Amino acid sequence: MTQYPDTSPGSLFATTITVTGHDGDEIEAYLARPAGESARGGVVVIHHMPGYDRETKEMVRRFAELGYDAICPNLYHREAPGAAPDDASAVSRANGGVPDERLVGDVAGAAAYLRALPAANGKVGVIGHCSGGRQSVLAACRLDLDAAVDCYGAFVVGEVPPGLGIRVTNLLPDLPNLGAPLLGLFGTEDQHPSPEQVAELGRILTEQGKDFEFHSYEDAGHGFFAVNRPGYRVAAANDGWERIAAFFAKYLEG
Repeated sequence: MTQYPDTSPGSLFATTITVTGHDGDEIEAYLARPAGESARGGVVVIHHMPGYDRETKEMVRRFAELGYDAICPNLYHREAPGAAPDDASAVSRANGGVPDERLVGDVAGAAAYLRALPAANGKVGVIGHCSGGRQSVLAACRLDLDAAVDCYGAFVVGEVPPGLGIRVTNLLPDLPNLGAPLLGLFGTEDQHPSPEQVAELGRILTEQGKDFEFHSYEDAGHGFFAVNRPGYRVAAANDGWERIAAFFAKYLEG
């Protein structure tokens, strides 16, 4: 395991590591941890379709600042090892996106890494934005996780439009197996997912007796957490971060 100096309170350690992902593949990942060895939960951050980028790594460090061991596996490592995020994303899109089975295996490997760290309390949550939001729900349906956050994940329900270039389907067959509490954060001006699709997902989860809470923000579309993109919305993002922090504190601490 990667070690780090236990320095003053508030210090963080961040580094690039290798984890064992789907089918035993060794893939790159970004790890951030707070100082000290007090027992704590872990968070797997699933990067968005634009890739394993600086902004996603900032989120990983933010979870470490909140007191969690956090890790982001590079889902595009196989197709484009060492490539810039935009280039790696283009290669992945050309190949139809990340296969669901491989995504689940990579998240499972990242979660196992977190649970094996010295300070782990055994609880692991997952969070994703954009394509990662759908993948967060998928992981929570197929893996033993303690909490999941879906930030405007498209195609959890609904059909994928023709010509989009990614080989994904909705998650209707998986939703009965959702085994972790789910927090969903959405924008009312988004079309993927649309407000109607968010409502449909809420109806399905209610019918199935799942533990979930959804929040939708006015004047916010897709990508409202992305500080480097035109869709960034300060009020929605700040409130969303507060809800994420409270949600993970409820299910990952102790």
